[in-house]
Amino acid sequence: MNQNASYIRSRLSLRRPQSESLDILSKLVDLLELKKSPDLSSELEKVKSLYPICQDFEREFPSVCFALATGVGKTRLMGAFIAYLFLEKGIRNFFVMAPNLTVYQKLITDLSESSHPKYVFKGIGDFAAHAPRIVTGDTYERSQEGYLFSDVTINVFNISKLNSETRGGKEPRIKRLHECLGDSYFNHLASLDDLVLLMDESHHYRADRGMAVINELNPILGLELTATPQVERGGRTIKFKNVVYEYSLAQAIEDGFVKEPAVATRKNFDPSNYGDEDLDRVKLEDGLRIHEDTKVALDIYARDSGESLVKPFVLVVAKDTDHAARLRELIQSTAFFEGRYADKVMEIHSAQTGSEKEENIAQLLTLEKPDNRIEIVIHVNMLKEGWDVTNLYTIIPLRAAASMTLREQTIGRGLRLPYGKITGAPKVDKLTIIAHDRFQEIVDLANQPDSIIKQKHIITIDEMDLEGAKEVVTAHSIAEQELHEEAEKIANIEEPEEKKQAQLGHEAKKNILSILPALSRSVRHAGDLSRPEIRDMAIKKIEEKLQSEPQKDLFAGDIIAEAKNRYNAVVADFVARIIEIPRIVIQQTGEVRSGFRDFDLDVGNLNYQPVSEEIIRRALQSNEIDSVTGDGRIRPDRIDNIIVNELINYSEIDYDEQVFLLMKLAGEAVAHFRTYLKEDDLINVVQYHKKAIAEYIYAQMMQDDHFYVEEPEFEKPEVYPFTKIEEPSCAKSRHDGVHDFRETVTPTSAIPSKVFSGFQKACHILYKFDSKTEKDFAVILEDDSAVLKWLRPAMRQFNIWYNHNSQQYVPDFVVETADAVYMVETKMETDMSSPDVAKKTQAALEYCRHATDYTTKNGGKPWKYVLIPHNAVMLNMSFEGLAMRYEVDTIPQKP
Repeated sequence: MNQNASYIRSRLSLRRPQSESLDILSKLVDLLELKKSPDLSSELEKVKSLYPICQDFEREFPSVCFALATGVGKTRLMGAFIAYLFLEKGIRNFFVMAPNLTVYQKLITDLSESSHPKYVFKGIGDFAAHAPRIVTGDTYERSQEGYLFSDVTINVFNISKLNSETRGGKEPRIKRLHECLGDSYFNHLASLDDLVLLMDESHHYRADRGMAVINELNPILGLELTATPQVERGGRTIKFKNVVYEYSLAQAIEDGFVKEPAVATRKNFDPSNYGDEDLDRVKLEDGLRIHEDTKVALDIYARDSGESLVKPFVLVVAKDTDHAARLRELIQSTAFFEGRYADKVMEIHSAQTGSEKEENIAQLLTLEKPDNRIEIVIHVNMLKEGWDVTNLYTIIPLRAAASMTLREQTIGRGLRLPYGKITGAPKVDKLTIIAHDRFQEIVDLANQPDSIIKQKHIITIDEMDLEGAKEVVTAHSIAEQELHEEAEKIANIEEPEEKKQAQLGHEAKKNILSILPALSRSVRHAGDLSRPEIRDMAIKKIEEKLQSEPQKDLFAGDIIAEAKNRYNAVVADFVARIIEIPRIVIQQTGEVRSGFRDFDLDVGNLNYQPVSEEIIRRALQSNEIDSVTGDGRIRPDRIDNIIVNELINYSEIDYDEQVFLLMKLAGEAVAHFRTYLKEDDLINVVQYHKKAIAEYIYAQMMQDDHFYVEEPEFEKPEVYPFTKIEEPSCAKSRHDGVHDFRETVTPTSAIPSKVFSGFQKACHILYKFDSKTEKDFAVILEDDSAVLKWLRPAMRQFNIWYNHNSQQYVPDFVVETADAVYMVETKMETDMSSPDVAKKTQAALEYCRHATDYTTKNGGKPWKYVLIPHNAVMLNMSFEGLAMRYEVDTIPQKP
């Protein structure tokens, strides 16, 4: 990739599919003539030489298609294309075509509003000083003053509007005379010698009336973007012939760029027992129950991660406008979820016009904003593409999709990730499709080899789970819980003086506890908090805090005096109840090392024969044929260089790093050819079959025992003393109580839905467990006298990142004994040796190594990592026995 492409990739933070697409464009524009009315057949052959998948431009000008799955970032890629063509080739005029009003308005915003979070040119220095001029289908008739002097002009037009204007054989307005230009705006564009056409959602531009108008613009290049490179006519699916790059939905799911689609139905559900209206109602109700569950999951994730809260919504696909109206009436009735969604539902369809349609589109474009109350959108064939929302989590299709394209587009509306990455929280990373009546059909389709999904996680809704709504509960620390209980007792004290003294003591304790975590950087370990100079620092901070409050406490002086008296006792209690967890950010460098090990080439199947170099000539009039032969070929200095020059075209091969291996392997191939070929024939074979020979060698180089990829190393982190014990949040059914952790729960599959209490050694009052193994392990920790304290860490407790910093690792338990602090993970025995567990283990050991290095130098305990198979967790086991048996050795430091 050249310098400008690398610059754009870095500044726009392009994902791999976007970066690969930009790389393809950079190669194509170096190859093509980029002029008006070129020889299309010649230009096509150039493209086919690099990308044989492209068989036809399918236009009257060179036009290629980039097929990227929804959610990967086609609009940002469009911005990268424009920036590259301007910086590399000096192209200044662009014509961006949108398929409908929704996409049209989105593109205008994304291309023009630099303050918008989705602005596509953010980071491009040349556009910061001179932003591109945006001309739209609504503004082109206005004054063009200064237009010809703009650095870059981007014209954005809506093809559906062009189509409507060409009905009845009329000329579109864009082709009518414009007084300021002295010609039509269309002719002005057509006269530009550097006009590039970009087509968003290009599957729309295959048979439209407006496309005939676009062909007349005669651009120098067409760039098409779509998630569905196909059209459907007469029941047939017709694939595009001009695709040069394809990144499928299945790949996007696998790479973690989009949500994982899932299909949901009720367990043991028989749709034949329901009429159409009843089936609609059941699907709506169940979809809203999943919606409620998703809201809770997003709430928990936001609290645990510190990220902004995402407000999810539901998309309902109606059969027609009458059906949509009936669904809206049902949802707005008091009988439907007690009317809770009466003012949170909207419908949108093509029958809406004027201000009603514009208001609804405005609502759609702000659905991600917290102040937008809409949680249910009912639509009829209006939202197939171009509607970029990240907070759609549930789709309820109440009409049969007419085509595979429509099905993929409908799913595509909910694939974007609200946090821009996979979070690791399953419900936050999942799009659910309610499919009670077509569940098996969708499953079967997903399992077919040519499925757009390839694989799905199947959610089964148990009827028993539908009875109760859920709520979020926070697992307070023991100290916080005591403060709550103390406040309740004080409220019941009747004697005024006694109540005042109790309140002063309570406020003093609360202020001390709130200030202690902020002092951690001023000490080596928690025990230092009782030192006189730290005590004085804490009291000063409490004074500043009380003085800065808008409504100053009349008893601030008394609170400070009480804080001085109570400080040492509160600190001693605080230290006794926390586990000192050093604040360390574990992350990888981002540099991935890869290469090839030395090996000898297997030449057994290299048996190419020389090809004829005879030139056949036919006379056009007489048709007489003669032939020409001779020794006119260019003789290279080194035959093996011909093969090496082909090998370095593969992206995994770095010439500077692997030059000696490349020369060796190419030399072995040449040596083999010399065993049965004369020198002239040898040159013939290598020159003619060079690509095939290089492919043969490359295939052997990429074998697992020859090619290696090393995980990036971990950065050396800054290490700080103990950090605050974070409070995890969890969900529970409103109709379910809190269970004692020793209680037997049947079936065991219900354990993850329960909240447990009753712990004596834990740092929090409530916990949830993901499995019976984890619950049993908590019992072992409580019963083992060697265990002093333990906790189930909240998501924010640790900053441990692995897998190229794309995933966060949070251990199952942290356990403290008299001699050490243990980070503990329990795993299914079958998963113990999996690659993911290995990566987590490496990251955890990195944390333990740096934590131990710090704590042992500052009067603390070493950190150890324990990885326990699930079948080893039995109630007769001790923690010390398990820790001794399953402690993982620290990875030795590299010199």
